[in-house]
Amino acid sequence: MRHVLLATLLIGCSSAEPAKAKDAPSVTAKAASGLDAQRRALPIALTPVLSDVEQPTDIQAVPGSTLLIILQKEGKAIWFDPAKKAQGPWLDIKVNTRSEQGLLGLAFHPDFAKNGRLYLNYSVDVDGERVTRVDAWKAGPDPRSSKPTRVGTVLEVGQPYPNHDAGQLAFGPDGMLYIGFGDGGAANDPHGHGQDRSTLLGNMLRVNVDGPLPYAVPKDNPFVGQAGVRPEIWAYGLRNPWRYSFAPDGRLVVADVGQNTWEEITIVGRGENHGWASREAHVCFPIGKTCTATGMIDPIYAYPRADGNSVTGGFVYTGSAVPALKGKYVFADFGSGRIWALDLPAKGQTARIPEAKAWSLGQFDINPSTFGVGSDGTLYVGDFRGQILAVTAP
Repeated sequence: MRHVLLATLLIGCSSAEPAKAKDAPSVTAKAASGLDAQRRALPIALTPVLSDVEQPTDIQAVPGSTLLIILQKEGKAIWFDPAKKAQGPWLDIKVNTRSEQGLLGLAFHPDFAKNGRLYLNYSVDVDGERVTRVDAWKAGPDPRSSKPTRVGTVLEVGQPYPNHDAGQLAFGPDGMLYIGFGDGGAANDPHGHGQDRSTLLGNMLRVNVDGPLPYAVPKDNPFVGQAGVRPEIWAYGLRNPWRYSFAPDGRLVVADVGQNTWEEITIVGRGENHGWASREAHVCFPIGKTCTATGMIDPIYAYPRADGNSVTGGFVYTGSAVPALKGKYVFADFGSGRIWALDLPAKGQTARIPEAKAWSLGQFDINPSTFGVGSDGTLYVGDFRGQILAVTAP
């Protein structure tokens, strides 16, 4: 996410826990403007389901349950029951919160129902240094009666600046844990991390957490055994992959926050170079500089600064509330409140989707910071201003 927006939108709301969420009217879209007026329309409504959550950063369904866990930037997490509109505290840890730092990501282990394991991504100081920490935790199956306890550290990575930390954690269909890191922050990748495979910054990592802590490097990772290259790296050349998810067909769809001109949706594959900071999206960076695209993978879709300024990745829609949305990848822009959907290209197709070929779902008076999917397929949007909304039919 763009650090200026996060640093300035520090909106706090008081919460009595446990408590019932208040019913609220649906948020209606503004009239289509700009490039959205040229796009195909697929209208949705956003129905608030929880209105007293502070700065949501992640929404995860509890495996084997209808409950959700909602992370908040300042270090707290709550459980939420969408059916009963009830909520309660689940976690409270101390984190750094400057700029884009905070409690940023949660992933339940694929076998959580058996082993109770989960993983958190958050920001801390270690010996005076800014650090992203990924920890293993353990909890019972019902968050209403079982609070998580820390097991140990999986990974710590120093951060030269308080922005571009990324923050997402996600298990792939292969059972591996994927950890996305931004380039370390400031602007314009001053340390060249995007193209430097000796660092974990600017990369998508893939690790095996099924054995003893901290982790094992999968033998089929693309750079295993290469001198001077971190073997955890799955793909590189990323600027700030704030939110990403796996499509039902197993492909990893990453929303990579841009610098000055383009916001990117990229399908990230094994060993790929996604260009940053030689390229921003599909053009040379900075503009006017000569570069080569040889060996680099462009995004499948990019939208210009006229549409917004900080992409928030979502999910392929599998719910039933909006049948026309089925199978489409839904994403948004944090700054403009616009929400779109894409028909993902077939496997093996690399042609970039034209800007006008996205579906316009509407522009809303929200700051979409994250998405989540309930156990029933309901798609939720986290509004950084302090609410959780469900995607519903207009």
